[in-house]
Amino acid sequence: MAQQHLDPPTDPTAGPVTSDALAGYLRAQATEFLRSLRQHRETGAGDGGPPGRAKSRLGESGSAESVSAARALRRSARRISGSLHTFRPLLDADWSEGMRPELAWLSGTLAREHAYGARLERLLGALNRLSGSATLPSQASGANAHPAPKGNLTVGAAKAGALLDRQLTLARTRAHSAALQALGSSRFHAVADSVAVLASEVPLTPAAPATDLRPLAAAAADRLTDAVAALPLVTAGHPYNAQALVHGLSADTAPQPQDAPWHQVRLLLRLHRYARELMYGDECPTDVRLLAAGQALNRHRDAAEAASAAASAARTPRIAPATAYALGVLHADQRHEVEAARFAFQQAWQKEAVRTL
Repeated sequence: MAQQHLDPPTDPTAGPVTSDALAGYLRAQATEFLRSLRQHRETGAGDGGPPGRAKSRLGESGSAESVSAARALRRSARRISGSLHTFRPLLDADWSEGMRPELAWLSGTLAREHAYGARLERLLGALNRLSGSATLPSQASGANAHPAPKGNLTVGAAKAGALLDRQLTLARTRAHSAALQALGSSRFHAVADSVAVLASEVPLTPAAPATDLRPLAAAAADRLTDAVAALPLVTAGHPYNAQALVHGLSADTAPQPQDAPWHQVRLLLRLHRYARELMYGDECPTDVRLLAAGQALNRHRDAAEAASAAASAARTPRIAPATAYALGVLHADQRHEVEAARFAFQQAWQKEAVRTL
C-alpha cells in the first residue's frame, strides 16, 4: 500500500503559529483539569484519607456527575501530557520531563476501574451472543435461571461467565481502591499543584516566542504516518487472519506480539489529534478519516485486552473442560474482533485524507 502523508494541521495562509497557541492550549487544559477535579470532589468522591472511609464515586457504581468528572480529568491530563511530548523543545526541559510521567500515571490509574468494567461487559455480551443464551451468564441467579443448554458451548458458558465475573470484578475493586489511594496521595497533590501553576504560567524556553509550532506538529503527523507504514496492512486487508490465533490458549502469558505496533499507532494518532486541536484552536475541523481510524484502533485495543482476559481465565487451575472450551471459543472470538478492527482501520486509512487547508 502506498504510504500516505498527513497534511500538517495548519493554515498555510495564516503565517507561523506562535508559542501563544501552545501556552493558551496548556492553560485551557490545566483549567479544565482543575474544574473537573473540583466537580469530582463536590459530587462526593473522597480526595484523601483511608480508602475504607472515603465515599468514592470514581467507578461506574457512582453518580453520573462524578463519573463524567473523572473522565474529564483523564482527558485533560492526557492532552497536557501529549502536548508536553509533541512540543517539548519549547518547554522547560526539567519541568516537562518531570510532569509527563506523573500525568500518565494519574490518567492510567483513574482509567483502570472503568476499563475492567467495560471488559467484563464486553466478554459477557460475547458469551451471550456465542452461546445463544437469553441472559448474560452473570445475570443468572442460579442453575435454573439459565436457559437450557444448546451444545457444548452453552454448557460451559454460564460457568465461564461466572469465572470472568469474579476475576474482573476483583480486578475492578482493586483498581477502585488504587484510584482512591492515588487521589489521597502526596504524589497526586504534587501533580495537582503543578497543574494549578500551569493554569496561570506556562514555563516556555527563551527561544519559544520566536519558534514556529508548525514543524513540530508536522513531525507528530510524520511519526504517525511512518508507524502506520510499518503495520502489516496487507495482512490486515483480509477480514480474517488465522495467524492471529496461532498462540491460542498457550501457557505464555505475554501479550500478543502482533498487537504492540497497533497500540503504538493508536497512541501516535492521539498525539496527532491533540496537535491538531492545539494548532487550529476552537476552529479545528473534523477529519472523518482520523475519527474512523481512531475508533477502529479503540476497538482493536478493547478486543485484544478482552481476548487476553479470556485466555487468563482459561488458565485457572482445575476448571471444568466445558468451561475451558467456552473460554477458548471466547478467546478466538475476540481475536477475530481484533482482526476485524484492523481491517476497519485499513479501510479507513486508505481513504483520501480530508483536505481542509
